[in-house]
Formats: sequence, structure tokens, C-alpha cells
Amino acid sequence: MSGDDVSLVKTAVALSGGVDSAVAAARLQDDGRELVGLTARLLPDDWPEARGCCDEAVAVELCRRLGIDHRIVDLSKEFRAAVIDYFVAGYGAGLTPNPCLPCNRVIKFGALMDVARAMGCEALGTGHYARIEPHGGRVGVRRAADEGKDQSYMLIGLSQEQLSRAVLPLGESLKAEVVEEARRRKLPVLHRESQDVCFVGDDYRDFVARFLTPEPGPMLDVAGREVGTHLGLAYYTVGQRRGLGGGPSTGSGPVGELERLYVIAKDPARNALIVGPREELRRREFEVEGVNWVSLAPPRVGEEVPCLVMVRYRGRLIRGVVTVVEGDRCVVRIDEHDQAIAPGQGAAFYGRPSRSHDDGWLLGGGFIAAG
Repeated sequence: MSGDDVSLVKTAVALSGGVDSAVAAARLQDDGRELVGLTARLLPDDWPEARGCCDEAVAVELCRRLGIDHRIVDLSKEFRAAVIDYFVAGYGAGLTPNPCLPCNRVIKFGALMDVARAMGCEALGTGHYARIEPHGGRVGVRRAADEGKDQSYMLIGLSQEQLSRAVLPLGESLKAEVVEEARRRKLPVLHRESQDVCFVGDDYRDFVARFLTPEPGPMLDVAGREVGTHLGLAYYTVGQRRGLGGGPSTGSGPVGELERLYVIAKDPARNALIVGPREELRRREFEVEGVNWVSLAPPRVGEEVPCLVMVRYRGRLIRGVVTVVEGDRCVVRIDEHDQAIAPGQGAAFYGRPSRSHDDGWLLGGGFIAAG
């Protein structure tokens, strides 16, 4: 946002009923901003066996305490199309999708921000743990001060326009400080952690089975030998070790052998689950598609970008190099590591844009491609 007097900026704040968004709202009010609280209704009332990520009653009470207007925004149709259908289609295609990435881009900083702008708000505040700062003529993103709570990974898909209207008051704070502040202010909140897949319920496999009919198929080792039978590709994730054999809900095969193996890949063309030793998970090169550049201007085709790579939310950073292949596709080469590279997951690139000495800038990111 441009300008120094934020009190002149009418701002919406996304409220879930949780402690983070509540403290974010209180801090924005302390800044003197004219505020309105928005709570997105993401699931229809009759949605079976699911838990939403928001508590509307708590959000309403918070706004009453703060003395600000509150509105519930029904985005259930948009959420179904952009997040739930994406999640189900991803598993149906043999991927391991992260639904939080399209939720942030399309729902929170997309549809909800559109509602805020229609109400005359120029900015949208949230309880994300990340820092938004200008850098090199762009709106940049830096990792949060609390490395254990950092959520910059979730912002890899946001456009410069979306970032220019986003306000993240918690980026410089530790989670413990935020919780203590909520207690000190006596804010009505739910003290719970955000759920990665808020709409699924207790077991994602039960959820997927409501929309798909996974077919059993062969379980193959990396040499192509059949070592067992799986119950359906959608029931497994890359990197999984437990539950490959020995139980009616997991598949079948020689129990002792399968318990030493991991899911290496899913092959939808053959309906085959590929399993192998842990070292087979440690791919050193892969492609990323749908790349969006954030704190770094888009590099030229063939240009190499040294960086640190995160291959899943809150994964360990791995040193590597990203090379632009064409358009929004890149090849990523990384050092030795012990993490699973799962197609469909997001890959975030961190480093030092231009002359910065801080390698915690979110340079960009995209989705790990199959193959």
C-alpha cells in the first residue's frame, strides 16, 4: 500500500475465529485503520463429516468486542470449484495436491479480497506469519520472524496486485507472543492450529472415496517386479512407509518386505504404485510448473537462479539451482537431501534478490510436475 497514513486506508480483515486473525485485527485497529471483519463461509451447512476452518460465532463476538462491522461471505461455490475439486482431481491423477495453495490465491486473496474491494476496502489483513515488503520495484515476501510458524510458502501463487493489497501484522512476531497478547487483550478466540486440509475430516482417504472409485492394482518395486497389491492410488502418498502391507485397509504383500519400503511414485497409466528403499525418494532433479515469481523479477529463459528450495510446507530448506526452461516451467536441481519429492506439492524458492544480504526472501514457486 502506498502512503504513510494507514488510518486513511479502509481495511478488511479475514477472521476465522482463531487467535492469529483476532490479534491481527486488534493490531490493525491500533493502527487507526477503519476496519470491517469478513468471515468466509467455505462449506455448505449440510456438508457431511467435515470441519470448517472458521468459527463464525467467535468471529462475530470478536467484532462486537472491537466495535467493528462484521460480514459473513458465502464463498462455498468458489471454494468447491477452486479447492475441493482441485484436491479430488489431483488425487485422481496420481498427484499429492496441497489445497491450501489455491485457497490462498483464489479464495482468501482472490474472491474474499474482491468482496473487500467492492465494499470500498483498499487492503485485506490476515493472520499469516510472513512479511510483505517492497524490494527492487516489486512487492516482496520474506519469511516470518518465527521460523517454526512461517507461512510464506503458502503465498507462492499470489500476484503483485494481490500482495500490494495484503497486510500481515504478525510477520515480526513469535506465536507465543501472539497467544499472550490475545490473553492480555481478553480476545474471544479459539486456541487451535490451522488445519492443512480443513474440509476433509479425520481421514482424507474416506473423503476421496466419496468422489472417486479407486481401483486396486499392482504394487511394483523400482525394477518393475510385482511385490503386492494396492487398494487404489488415491489412498497413498509419495513418501509413505506405514500401511503398505499386512492390513485390509492398506493393501497386501509380504509384510516384512513391504514394511521396509516407501511409496516412490504413482503411475496412473498402469494403475501401479511404485515402492522402493528410502534413497529412491531423494530425487536431485525435477521440473516445476506454474511458476510465479514473487520477490524476484521473472528470469530469462536459460537463466540460473541459486536458491534454497522447500518441497513441501514447513519442509527443510535444500540448497539448489532453478533454471527457467520456458514460460512458467523450470528445472530444479538440489543438493543431497532426505525428503520426498511429491508431484502436485508446491516448491518454494528462497534466496537473495538483487543486493539483499537476507536469503529469506520468497523468490517464487510453483508445483512439482509429474515424471
